[in-house]
Amino acid sequence: IRIHKPINRDFYLEQALIERFGLQDAYVLGTSPEMREDEALYAVGRLAAGDLQRAIGGMSPHTAIGTAWGTGAHAAISVLPEDRTCQIDVVQLLGSVSVSDPLIDGPDLARMLAAKLGGRHYDLHAPVLVEQPTLRTMLIDEPSLREGLQRGRSVALAITGIGTMVEEASSFLRAGHLTSAQLAHLRELGIVGESCGRFFDAQGRYDGFAINERVVGISLDDLRKIPRVIAIARGPPKVLSILGALRGG
Repeated sequence: IRIHKPINRDFYLEQALIERFGLQDAYVLGTSPEMREDEALYAVGRLAAGDLQRAIGGMSPHTAIGTAWGTGAHAAISVLPEDRTCQIDVVQLLGSVSVSDPLIDGPDLARMLAAKLGGRHYDLHAPVLVEQPTLRTMLIDEPSLREGLQRGRSVALAITGIGTMVEEASSFLRAGHLTSAQLAHLRELGIVGESCGRFFDAQGRYDGFAINERVVGISLDDLRKIPRVIAIARGPPKVLSILGALRGG
């Protein structure tokens, strides 16, 4: 027996976000002071999973969808009901953080989602962040990686998180790819968040940030061209990040 407690939503704020930023849909969890962090994350995951389930329902077998990383994406995929008859394929949209933590790593999420949907999964065999832009250029010139990135650009739907520069909630810091000092330097440059591993400021601008030249994955321009993108994020540390992502489209 499973009892699914109704989710309290802020319908007024949802509509305001849709109108202000031209969104297809918005789902906002209504919280209370006594709600624990894990309860809030689970509820946000349920909201996102419901939207994902509805989107997948109209797809043909072996349609490809893509997944990035993050605690929000993991929460949604974890609670998504299994339906192997869908036969939806899943593509990894950015390189691996090389940490054995399914909460933040793309290959684990892609495999988990593909297993639930009865489809194939396609890994992107590269690290998400390299030391030098020249190394990134060499990697993406490899035929297998070039093919993987093109597959990522061609998906019908993408699932991504919205990362923050706040230390307590930074996936890049947790994965060991950035230090506290490097995170502080990025904040000094005006960077407030990241999505699909690409960093942006409070206006959603991402050009001119050197760190983006070291990321292996689809670009934010590529993300914009995907027909439907489900971005999942929650909590006060991500307020500026979410705003920057919304402003940047």
